[in-house]
Amino acid sequence: MKDFDAVLRNRLVVREEAGLLRALRQAVAPIDFTSNDYIGLARSPALFAAIEQKLNQIPSPLNGATGSRLLSGNAPYTEAVEATLARIFFGDAALIFQSGYAANVSVLSAMPQRGDTILCDELVHASIKDGMRLSLAKHHNFRHNDLQDLEERLQRATGQVFIVVESIYSMDGDTCPLEPLVALAERYGAFIILDEAHSTGVMGEGGSGLAVALGMHDKIAVRIYTFGKAMGIHGACVVGTHSVVEYLVNFARPFIYTTALPPHSIAAIDCAFAYMQEHGAPLQQALRDTIGYFVQQVQDLPHVSGNNSAIQTALYPGNAYVRQVAREWQAAGLDVRPILSPTVPAGAERMRICLHTFNTREEIDLLARCLRVLPAAGP
Repeated sequence: MKDFDAVLRNRLVVREEAGLLRALRQAVAPIDFTSNDYIGLARSPALFAAIEQKLNQIPSPLNGATGSRLLSGNAPYTEAVEATLARIFFGDAALIFQSGYAANVSVLSAMPQRGDTILCDELVHASIKDGMRLSLAKHHNFRHNDLQDLEERLQRATGQVFIVVESIYSMDGDTCPLEPLVALAERYGAFIILDEAHSTGVMGEGGSGLAVALGMHDKIAVRIYTFGKAMGIHGACVVGTHSVVEYLVNFARPFIYTTALPPHSIAAIDCAFAYMQEHGAPLQQALRDTIGYFVQQVQDLPHVSGNNSAIQTALYPGNAYVRQVAREWQAAGLDVRPILSPTVPAGAERMRICLHTFNTREEIDLLARCLRVLPAAGP
């Protein structure tokens, strides 16, 4: 019999030799330009205190949920928070999930059926791609934000068609052209599934995301909101009609067969969105000010994206070269991580820069200087 550890080690060696071996690391430098804590809620003492106070108010609090939602893990408080989320996101109903990953896998694996077609933007998150692999429907990519390519695929699609996009894309930081996309979907009778992971909290009243901000929420069949990024906590929810929620309760395996979130997580969700109702507008403006200042400092650098989101990119082609850039930036005190191929296509390796409300102008000035020191192309 083969030594199982040796089998695994051989696979790891292959990855290491290709320069792709991953490892867990803590913060590598003091100045945070890498976390998804865009508006600082993860580090907010006021939110921490509110969650602690809320936990003391829950009748008969438990340390854990004790089971799945369909067995012993449901609670009146969980359903009350879901009703609150439905109001915030302007939906008929909301269903809480353990993570955005679980929510995306649930929606994509359960809703499209055999004979249907899923058309997804080529840059959607891995969780969406994993959900599509579990679906019985056919699935195809269309070129990123390219509505002409999407329409050509719509013309050839069969069965019920689902279009899957993200509000803000996690590797490029650009925004989905939602309004013309909705018009195109309506012409072809397609349903849109919108992942609002990186717009939750940073856009829309109370952190309600892109679709609500644009007044397009009632045109989207299914919306997925993630709480582990700008909201600074954990979990996610799917928002739609009552039928959407009832369907997922009956057919979404990651929901049916998983222990529910504990009361602490539900309280954190409740408190984070209550905090946003009071403080959301100034936090969102502070983030826009930070983004605007960064873009102003780098507007003459062609290798920097300079978009209007908290996610910025600086292209440094080649895994070896982008790693060198990362080491030099980290030595300067910046916690910024390289994004390597095949996570992004070869030749599109980059430094992924996340901006936050708590980044000072002095920190952004330092980042801008680092962006100027090394050329966009390696030696």
